[in-house]
Amino acid sequence: MICTLCPRHCAAERTDTTGAGVCRVGSLPKVARAALHMWEEPCISGTRGSGAVFFSGCPLRCAFCQNEEISHGGVGEYVSVSRLADIFRELEDQGAHNINLVTAAHFVPAVVGALELYRPNIPIVYNSSGYESLDTLRMLGGVVDIYLPDFKYIDPAMAKLLSGAADYPDVAKAAIAEMRRQSGPAVYDEHGMMLRGTQIRHLILPGLTGDAMRILSYIRDTWPDVPVSLMGQYTPCGRAISIPGMNRRITKKEYARVLAHMDAIGLTGYRQALDSADGSFTPAFDLTGVHNET
Repeated sequence: MICTLCPRHCAAERTDTTGAGVCRVGSLPKVARAALHMWEEPCISGTRGSGAVFFSGCPLRCAFCQNEEISHGGVGEYVSVSRLADIFRELEDQGAHNINLVTAAHFVPAVVGALELYRPNIPIVYNSSGYESLDTLRMLGGVVDIYLPDFKYIDPAMAKLLSGAADYPDVAKAAIAEMRRQSGPAVYDEHGMMLRGTQIRHLILPGLTGDAMRILSYIRDTWPDVPVSLMGQYTPCGRAISIPGMNRRITKKEYARVLAHMDAIGLTGYRQALDSADGSFTPAFDLTGVHNET
């Protein structure tokens, strides 16, 4: 295939298992882990865990990516579309509250194909960087129940410096608008588990509290009914260690400033504890659940 699935539109040739594009992967799903995951928001992980499928490769080049091993390093194994459908079924059988597609933008045709083979009776979550093509998102209309996008940057200069994508702010705004259009307002069951809707995540970056507050204000003004997950887990890693200002965690004062703004403008959602800034919350990308072991 000649790929234009992501906003890069790099038109790279991708075979089943090779790719020359920014994501550096083939067109078959490359999966690094498929297992119950307890570290999402309470309305996603619940008591039994979210059925998280971690895909390898990524159209972004975030300097601070905690999943760098799979997003940049290529860890993972290719599986067939039918095997991916089986993985969904196996996670459902394990009691997952939902199927959580983590960074699947560059595999959307395969994901849609797998869901045509087997559609679980639990919500489908599309866990996204926010850097998404509208044409690709439209393939997911009627397929995805819950969108869980990041809104990383509002400043193009920071987006270029930290993720190699100066167009990120405009792309993310348009992408989230499409996600919100498809999903409608947030719907929860009697236990507080999300059944449908869009929830936006924002990771506070060190020294960028002003940007964080601008993002929160934009969300309030544009999608006032969309819940927000405010994240304080930034941990310097990868290239970020060598970038001045990015080689530290956020301070309690920085977190409190952004949190106070979120409360002041009336945004609903979740507030992540600062003690989540710990590498131990990153799962092991050891191919758990990728192969059928029966």
